[in-house]
Amino acid sequence: MPLAPAAPHETNTHCPYCALQCAMTLTRNEVTGAPGEEPVTVSGLFFPTNRGGLCKKGWTSASLLNSPHRVVEPLIRDEDGKLCPVSWDEALDLIADRLIDCRRQHGADAVGVFGGGGLTNEKAYQLGKFARIALGTSRIDYNGRFCMSSAAAAANRAFGLDRGLPFPVADLDEAGTILVLGSNMADTMPPILSHLEGARKAGGLIVVDPRESSTAKLTADGAGIHLQPMPGTDLALLLGLTHIVIKERLYDAGYIAERTSGFGELRRSVSEWWPERTQAVTGVPSGQLREVARRLASGNGTYILTGRGVEQHVNGTDTATAAINLALVLGLPGSESGGYGTMTGQGNGQGGREHGQKCDQLPGYRKITDPDARRHVAAVWGVDEEAIPGAGLPAVQLLASLGQPDGVRALLVHGANVVVSAPNASEVRAALARLDLLVVCDFFLSETAELADVILPVTQWAEEEGTMTNLEGRVIRRRRSISPPAGARSELWIMAELAARLDAPGTYDIEASAVFDELARASEGSIADYSGLSYELLDAGRPAYWPYPAGSRGTPRLFSDRFGTEDGLARVVPVHVHADAAQLPAGDELVLITGRLLEHYQSGSQTRRVPELNEAQPVLRAQLHPATAADRGIVDGDTIELRNARGTVVAIAQTTRGIRRDTVFLPFHFPGVQSANVLVSDATDPISFMPEFKNSVVTIHALTTALNPDR
Repeated sequence: MPLAPAAPHETNTHCPYCALQCAMTLTRNEVTGAPGEEPVTVSGLFFPTNRGGLCKKGWTSASLLNSPHRVVEPLIRDEDGKLCPVSWDEALDLIADRLIDCRRQHGADAVGVFGGGGLTNEKAYQLGKFARIALGTSRIDYNGRFCMSSAAAAANRAFGLDRGLPFPVADLDEAGTILVLGSNMADTMPPILSHLEGARKAGGLIVVDPRESSTAKLTADGAGIHLQPMPGTDLALLLGLTHIVIKERLYDAGYIAERTSGFGELRRSVSEWWPERTQAVTGVPSGQLREVARRLASGNGTYILTGRGVEQHVNGTDTATAAINLALVLGLPGSESGGYGTMTGQGNGQGGREHGQKCDQLPGYRKITDPDARRHVAAVWGVDEEAIPGAGLPAVQLLASLGQPDGVRALLVHGANVVVSAPNASEVRAALARLDLLVVCDFFLSETAELADVILPVTQWAEEEGTMTNLEGRVIRRRRSISPPAGARSELWIMAELAARLDAPGTYDIEASAVFDELARASEGSIADYSGLSYELLDAGRPAYWPYPAGSRGTPRLFSDRFGTEDGLARVVPVHVHADAAQLPAGDELVLITGRLLEHYQSGSQTRRVPELNEAQPVLRAQLHPATAADRGIVDGDTIELRNARGTVVAIAQTTRGIRRDTVFLPFHFPGVQSANVLVSDATDPISFMPEFKNSVVTIHALTTALNPDR
């Protein structure tokens, strides 16, 4: 359904936050320049994902545009360490000179680029091209490595294709059973809850989470089932459910025979996960396991959805694969009455990983090692294929290489705040300090920007044209409503200016529509084919789900006839629990899990600057069970310290009976001594290189000094 036409003083666009990409209308206001004035008023707009609703973050998003914290002119750090305003020419000349010098002394791979899943498709595409052709470096990756990488790796090896939801969100409306693993969507994307109502009314909402999250609470009063496994045991839980489905002959034998390969080996591999053993490992009662397995196989429209809670582990790819295997034996993917999908997090988490920010990919989800892919993209870029570097380093390894011998010496950061968002955050801060040059493009002085040698002010969502690809694989238009501050520039312009100063080959358009047209050509014939798309088509309101080859009408639902593998069959890939995959608490240790709050987003760099949101959640709070707190002499409201070998974090104790006694929960939106990711391991999944965000161990104790939220 197309967006309704806007009045002359209105602009129809989409929210700047999560991958649900709720539609909204921006109405321009007359502003006098007084502090706190908002240049636009936000109102909800009907769209299939949000049906006119917005969450707190969406309703308050206009506050970002005229924030007093906005960076509105280029800044360069002087010899005394002070950030000083300069002209754009001075800033860009300095960057270009330093990059040329760095490459001359240390080679092209001494320059690194770190991107973000919030960049538009156009900026993500151009950033990958700029890194590889203008800079000549292979050292590019992005913060989506912290978000979707395990789910993507699992989908690619099972289906031959990764699209978060291979069906429209509205398909969930008809579901009688929805299994949600590791996603607290009630806080992270609240408007999606309207699509769960059918399952709740049927008593079929099943939520897997070690704590009673806002989403888990929706299962109360007969609306469903809440499973609370021990953190880090999700893989065992899924193997146990699959065992029951097979043992009780609840699987879809016809579907398995016609549409999959590998079932026999899977049957053997899960035979050891009988319900009682699964209970002993996970803590979930065997009777509850059987109830859930039977419910999933009830045939009343079943969907299995995964999120970061089960994926951000060193076995995250295997855990996501186990969820896919369960869906396959039930006959769900590609069926008319069910399916499997994963909940993309960042606003352009889907599009951001399709078009060249990942260290091993070229536009269209093409592998950078594929000779045909290299030839095609090189032809679009107007360069010899040998000019395109090979695969680089995934995010954690890229950050670890900063300032090291033969590592990255100069880093350009676009759309990321790695000092807060990366694992083992103290080490990341130390790594940034080793650089010869750090350049950050941002519209606020984020914690990463505070460390930069050069800060370049960029445009925000309502000040630019572009496209985003939401969690359904639907390409949508971001539209400009207002003019940016006089000193801010689009990153497309910045890349074009730097490319000219570097004498780079190829062309670097500054108009988003022209960049999109080039992206469409570069993706032609690929898995994520956008070649049939244009701004004209998108502005006409036609639903645009990729793949969308020229001459087609797109693909709202994938896998109805075949999967993306060579023979069209889905791969059932047996996976196994390894004893060292989960860190188990010993003595007085607790398992630390991290996640989001309703009021904040990602590193909090934006939402902590919105007064209404920050006043609601101004400080880090650690959720723990009252019995756990009492054992340590802690009461609700105490200032506590959480510690492990990687560092120390200070928080306010928040007791709740809705969390396991062996677990403590921290949101990851806060900086400094409140940065949860200081405690998180940078160990990674061997397939996806996803960090181990959800399974660290800590000790806690009360402090006598109260927490200062400004620290």
